Amino acid sequence: MLDELKKKSAFISDMDGVIYHGNNLLPGAADFVRMLEERKLKYLFLTNSSERTPRELAEKLARLGVQVAPEHFYTSALATADFLSRQKPGCSVFAIGEAGLTNALYERGITMNDVDPDYVVVGESRTYSYERLEKAVQLVLKGARLIGTNPDLTGPTEKGIVPATGSLIAPIELSTGKKAYFIGKPNPFMMRRAVKYLDAMSRETVIIGDRMDTDIIAGVEAEVDTVLVLSGVTRREDISRFAYTPKYVMTGLAELVETLCR
Repeated sequence: MLDELKKKSAFISDMDGVIYHGNNLLPGAADFVRMLEERKLKYLFLTNSSERTPRELAEKLARLGVQVAPEHFYTSALATADFLSRQKPGCSVFAIGEAGLTNALYERGITMNDVDPDYVVVGESRTYSYERLEKAVQLVLKGARLIGTNPDLTGPTEKGIVPATGSLIAPIELSTGKKAYFIGKPNPFMMRRAVKYLDAMSRETVIIGDRMDTDIIAGVEAEVDTVLVLSGVTRREDISRFAYTPKYVMTGLAELVETLCR
């Protein structure tokens, strides 16, 4: 089975819990990127966070000592912008989020509208306020469709666990009786877009992640082989709780690199 893994030509990797924890680079991460570059393999770092732009993510990795160009990052904000531009080209949105989300929307020709938007879009935000929540509720009740960049209830930061998109959008769902449609993992849409972004085929690709409930299920549903690393959220004893299993289980990227370089 490991021979199949060694033949993969495209690698999609989650970030937090795989590449780093907060501001600490995890063992094997630098060697993993070096191997990908030396072998000229296709690769993409996939994150459910919509807060940062690809450039900001590249700068974060650079601060940790790993040089990766911005085009190697794909966020839930980019996936959301891709989804909306395919659903309704030239649409308008009322967005609650940071630069990663607003920049992605603008790049897809999507405009901001706080009067009669087609969609209300929510991502991680440090400017979340009752005023914006009230506006979002009013717009959804008037007919705007509700979109979340990802369903995560919490997210890790250097300061600890903070509310993420799923928590921020919940008051809008409860106030309007409307359920949001979430774009990020585990929605296979994001995984399929990532594979297409790499100009790869599913059978040539593998996804590396630390969460059974987002990374691994997204790979399973998109028919992409999966590598669970135990350097983040999921522990080995947790795997049996799920009805699906990863194809490969590794302690972390250091073991993966060692396996691929044998």
